[in-house]
Amino acid sequence: MKKTLKKKLLKNKKKETVYQKRFEKHFEELKWLYTELYGNNSMFAELCEQMEGFYRERGEALKALDEKREKNPGWYKRNDMLGMMFYIDNFAGNLKGVQSRLDYLEKCNVNYIHLMPFLETPKGRSDGGYAVSDFRKVQKELGTMEDLESLTAACHEKGLCVCMDFVMNHTSEDHEWAKRARQGDGEYMSRYFFFDNDHIPALYEKTVPQVFPTTAPGNFTWVEEAGHFVMTTFYPYQWDLNYKNPRVFNEMMYNFLYLANRGVDIIRIDAVPYIWKELNTSCRNLPQVHSIVRLMRMISEIVCPSVLLLGEVVMEPEKVAPYFGTLDKPECHMLYNVTTMATTWHTLATGDVRLLKRQLDIVNSLPKDYVFLNYLRCHDDIGWGLDYPSLMGEGIGERSHKQYLNDFFQGYAGGSNSRGELYNADPFSGDARFCGTTASMCGVEKAGFEQNEAMMEQAIRLDLMLHAYMFMQSGIPVLYSGDEVAQVNDYTYKDDPYKAADSRYIHRGAMKWDLAENITDSDTVEGKVFQGLDRLERIRKQEKAFMANADAWTIQTWEQSVLCIGRVFEGEKIIGLFNFSENDKTAWINETDGEYVDLLSGEEMKAVGVNVPAYGFFYLKKK
Repeated sequence: MKKTLKKKLLKNKKKETVYQKRFEKHFEELKWLYTELYGNNSMFAELCEQMEGFYRERGEALKALDEKREKNPGWYKRNDMLGMMFYIDNFAGNLKGVQSRLDYLEKCNVNYIHLMPFLETPKGRSDGGYAVSDFRKVQKELGTMEDLESLTAACHEKGLCVCMDFVMNHTSEDHEWAKRARQGDGEYMSRYFFFDNDHIPALYEKTVPQVFPTTAPGNFTWVEEAGHFVMTTFYPYQWDLNYKNPRVFNEMMYNFLYLANRGVDIIRIDAVPYIWKELNTSCRNLPQVHSIVRLMRMISEIVCPSVLLLGEVVMEPEKVAPYFGTLDKPECHMLYNVTTMATTWHTLATGDVRLLKRQLDIVNSLPKDYVFLNYLRCHDDIGWGLDYPSLMGEGIGERSHKQYLNDFFQGYAGGSNSRGELYNADPFSGDARFCGTTASMCGVEKAGFEQNEAMMEQAIRLDLMLHAYMFMQSGIPVLYSGDEVAQVNDYTYKDDPYKAADSRYIHRGAMKWDLAENITDSDTVEGKVFQGLDRLERIRKQEKAFMANADAWTIQTWEQSVLCIGRVFEGEKIIGLFNFSENDKTAWINETDGEYVDLLSGEEMKAVGVNVPAYGFFYLKKK
């Protein structure tokens, strides 16, 4: 008995030593940054005490995972990483339903799932779950925190990572803090931005851009009960938090650690650039934002080092890059490659790869340690935030081009087979964003409606080509649930009064499990797409050149519609060719350094003057 007790004490002592080493490694910078922001020693002491408390509460399995990933800090940069994002209710009803579908996710070769917002939100005033009223409760219809812990544990047993959204810029107007602030409680009013007249709000409005000028104009909302204006950058029911108040930072970090201790592997920080507000600025990308993200990174590395930070920063890759931090002071582990996604669809609509090539060259010039998440579609709309100065050099105007893109993807222009709807259309500026599933944008919906077999084959070929191109980019590819079976737009959202006004729900439809039953039938659309993706995913897993830190570059094809990407890792070289035209094209490349083999067909080829079929592609590996 005494020997067992002694072993247990030694084991616990070792664990405490592990924590102390992590804490001591970061203490000086942690204190310096916190003091620079807040100058409040007692609040810093409280934060440190709470951090140790969350470490002690962290489960043994999660602590073991922490130590395992600490020994291999680049574990998420492997070439077998593949993500899928979905809304829990649309995918499987609730958290228990998701757990029952893990075998299906394995069949999809997925090892990283992003659960779209599932924390408690008010019905009809949630912005798709991004107006959180309680950071420690799951929406009742989706389950409980215990269900979340059960799911994450089951995922870890199968080697799957779980990602969730952490909405830290604002809370719902129904959050407990907001309720108390509405009643005039000064302590809680100080956690937001309250003003008793419109003088200061008017000064902010002079320099702060509007996020949704059509559906939610302005950056402030009058709260009748409190007799004050409150800052609401996004929607009137989302109240911006005041991170100048150390109580806000501390409490949100406690929520962060609470969720990490439920087994979440990747915390997606929503709307990162907006976190810090200063008068006479744009309230975007301020230096204090980077201090906060750096503090989060250190807190995570001390308490739960297996957890990754994914930053939602919607800007061009070169402007996003500062959110990675530096090698000695890193911030986010991963960021989204948003601009490339939008440019991909521009390339399809124009049949011109020049802008896309330029952007990929910029991404490829960034340090290889940077990990981007790449995707064709996400839960949100496609905003046409393209490089218009470059396009202007080609005689393409911004307003007219946005109009063309929206017309093209609605199926009104350019001989397009795409289907979808506009979001946030502004008749005065002519600006609008676009919504639609990948399959519908590729023509699957139109071909199915018209029962046109030739059109369907072309749509499937285009769908697979776009995925093959996405897999060739550096970083982690992420599928939107349903894309693996070519699911089309869901127009039933218009029958739901809570969704009808938001056309983004057209591509957020419920998973069609009856279609998923066809994945083994190669005579069906679902089978052709699923099996085609499966082949691409397996190739990506098997070939070293797809490692995140491989050398990558674009190759001139001398053909406007064909993109060529090269990748090399440890002497292994792969060339990807992608035809964005509905006509056969020749890529006038001249890679004469040896013989190549097409990884899809097994055919030996020369990487010289390659004929690429309409919407076709090749993965050519040097022998």
